[in-house]
Amino acid sequence: MTIAYNIDCMEAMAKMKDNEFDLAIVDPPYGVKYKDWDIKPTMEYFSELFRISENQIIWGLQYFINYLTPTECIVCWDKENGETRTHFGEFAWTSFTGKSKIFKFFWWSNMMKAYEKPIIHPTQKPKALYKWLLKNYAKEGDRILDTHLGSGSSRIAAHDMGFDFVGYEIDKDYYDAQEKRFNNHIKQGVIFEPNEMY
Repeated sequence: MTIAYNIDCMEAMAKMKDNEFDLAIVDPPYGVKYKDWDIKPTMEYFSELFRISENQIIWGLQYFINYLTPTECIVCWDKENGETRTHFGEFAWTSFTGKSKIFKFFWWSNMMKAYEKPIIHPTQKPKALYKWLLKNYAKEGDRILDTHLGSGSSRIAAHDMGFDFVGYEIDKDYYDAQEKRFNNHIKQGVIFEPNEMY
């Protein structure tokens, strides 16, 4: 079962018990001022996240380095976009041990115009990325958390792969947009998905 809530994740996490989730896959605001909501979380956020989840994958490694302990297992998403104005890739901190991994998946800032599927969030990530993370780092029966749901790609990936999932999104417009996207996705059925880019 996948479910999303339009509330502040800090409010939600405060009510959760220790290790309520097996894996948190999160993409908190980096504080680079995309929008008014783009405020970097405090140490309180990370303390609560570590308390309520057994393992974590946290996008924005370079922005949160002061809050995170050293790790031997980093995830890199190589966007395969060459020399563009956007970053060539993104890095995630993980609580896992073992070798770092690279996920290669083409992505550039204007690509959705070509596919006539506009992104609904400025930091949207593809469903394929979240499916790859779940395949590599989640176990059957795991309960998954996303504290900053955004476009809902993580929710769709969890639904398609049969994981229990809870997501939180504080912004009402983004929450409504991901609800519409998720409901349209489950109406279509996975078999009819043309690609994993959107």
